[in-house]
Amino acid sequence: MKKTFFIFAMQFFVLFVFSQTENSSIAIIPEPVSLIKNTGNFILPSAINIAAGNNQGVIAIAEQLSKQLTVPTGYKVSVNDKTQKTSSAISFKLNSSEDKTIGNEGYKLEVTPQHIIISANKPAGIFYGMQTLLQLFPKEIESKAAVKNIKWIVPCVAVTDYPRFGWRGLMFDVARHFFTKQQVKDFIDEMVKYKYNLLHWHLTDDEGWRIEIKSLPKLTSVGAWNVKRVGYFGTFKTPDADEPRDYGGFYTQDDIKEVIEYAKSKYVNILPEIDVPGHSLAAIAAYPELSCSGGVGNHGVGSGEEIKDWNTHTALVDDNLCPANENVYVFLDKVLTEVAQLFPFEYIHMGGDETFKTFWERSDAVKALMQKEGLKNMEEVQSYFSKRVEKIVESKGKKFMGWDEILEGGLAPNAAVMSWQGIKGGIKAAQMKHEVVMSPTTFVYLDYMQSDSMVEPYIYATLRLNTTYSFEPVPDGVDEKYIKGGQGNLWTEQVYNTRHMQYMLWPRSLAIAECVWSPKSKKNWDSFTKKVESAFKRMDVAQVKYSRAMFDPIFTPTKDASVSDSLKIELSTEVNGLDIYYTFDNSHPDNFYPKYTSPLTVPKQAVMLKVITYRDGKPIGRQIDMPVSVLRKRAGLKN
Repeated sequence: MKKTFFIFAMQFFVLFVFSQTENSSIAIIPEPVSLIKNTGNFILPSAINIAAGNNQGVIAIAEQLSKQLTVPTGYKVSVNDKTQKTSSAISFKLNSSEDKTIGNEGYKLEVTPQHIIISANKPAGIFYGMQTLLQLFPKEIESKAAVKNIKWIVPCVAVTDYPRFGWRGLMFDVARHFFTKQQVKDFIDEMVKYKYNLLHWHLTDDEGWRIEIKSLPKLTSVGAWNVKRVGYFGTFKTPDADEPRDYGGFYTQDDIKEVIEYAKSKYVNILPEIDVPGHSLAAIAAYPELSCSGGVGNHGVGSGEEIKDWNTHTALVDDNLCPANENVYVFLDKVLTEVAQLFPFEYIHMGGDETFKTFWERSDAVKALMQKEGLKNMEEVQSYFSKRVEKIVESKGKKFMGWDEILEGGLAPNAAVMSWQGIKGGIKAAQMKHEVVMSPTTFVYLDYMQSDSMVEPYIYATLRLNTTYSFEPVPDGVDEKYIKGGQGNLWTEQVYNTRHMQYMLWPRSLAIAECVWSPKSKKNWDSFTKKVESAFKRMDVAQVKYSRAMFDPIFTPTKDASVSDSLKIELSTEVNGLDIYYTFDNSHPDNFYPKYTSPLTVPKQAVMLKVITYRDGKPIGRQIDMPVSVLRKRAGLKN
């Protein structure tokens, strides 16, 4: 009897250990509300039935899953209208009575050795449950070709999940550099894997007008094209008159409709942005009379040349629509009529940011407007403009949204605020009982560098992954009901192509996804970084580029108080458990070189500190070659 019990106990122990080993690979981003790991695995059969019921939305989701499974597995996948009580391997089920716990976008996922069931109140919940299910499959499920010699195993789990916020967005700037219709669809495909539901489409700026407005054809025949430049945006030479303006592009209204329908099939709303009154050089190039200065000789669409002095906030070129010109409001009425007819989403974003008022201040027409309307300063002039634009937006059956500069001079009555200049604007708007979307530069600006400027494509600021992960959309002391959610913003001044766009998005957009979906109590940095590494492997299979900057060494140079004009260098990493190796002798360090254990002092005459990170005896971060002169400058020391 004892022998039998011992054998049974050992079998149970082996099964338990196997189960724990298998489930230890579970890495769901964003973290679900509840995930219970159970014993065993579901093995995908070679003939797969997906039971989808008779709801057309659910059937469409099942067809998406069918396609996702068919390509990498090579298996036969069919979709039918049977219920989960049949022998179907995978079942999608809409609840007959509402489960108030999970809301409209939540779901429950049950995986047993016999079947997989996703249940939800609405098709959106089924869709998000499917995203979680796909992350439970081996990484090869992301393959664009059939994968042989693999068992398609899914660990047994019970998941209950629903989002913290209804607004979970990413902003994609296609104005600075044009991205094709297909590239926008691909952007949507990647964002929905992590349960984003809002694409903020930045369609107009100084460098391009990207949306066809049929009543104003020059917006695209002229405004969509500039002179291609590569290098550092904002430093380029003004194009010569004879340089061809053939770089750019735009979306026809049919293109827009196609992308909207595609996004709808992925449960993504699209927020269009028409950025006014500033950032309007492309529109002014097409219609110079819209500016207070009449276009100043029609500068042309911006090509990345310097048009503003950021130190003095002075406009060097007039890129503002003129608030004192009644034709501007006629123009905007035409634009918004067509935009509102195209986009079903309830909001239209009207920009309002970085309106340098240099040319307004010089305008007799603006001075006359101020006197007539009793406007005291330029901020009130912009407020006057915003309030009139809000009325136009509302006349089209839409809601008005703008960047937090629209707070200056007085907020339009019903405006929603997207807070980007830190969190103060969002706090102020929420205290005024306006709806707010949090997208502060300090946490979610995805165009910023991800590591040290010595190895990153240069831009003026750095935003590391751990800082992004600390994003909290609801500031202290703010009523949460006014915070609609949050989003990451990808400006593309320095982003020329899809591969670099992906590099800037991931993994920081993984962090934002967890900040806006998962319960605050579920966030854990160490757990998250492990999940990110699993996501990297999946992205490798999917051929999606990403940044490994979280493994890079971090330099903190300071003055050594004990020795005059001396430098002390501290090294650290974002990710725990990494070893740092270094050299001052100009050779390339590996794990046979000195290991960093305490702050470094620079040997006399040394000119270069080279540093690399390792884990378990293997290199994991990029080697960074850091000139000592740069470190001295950062510490405030003379070279």
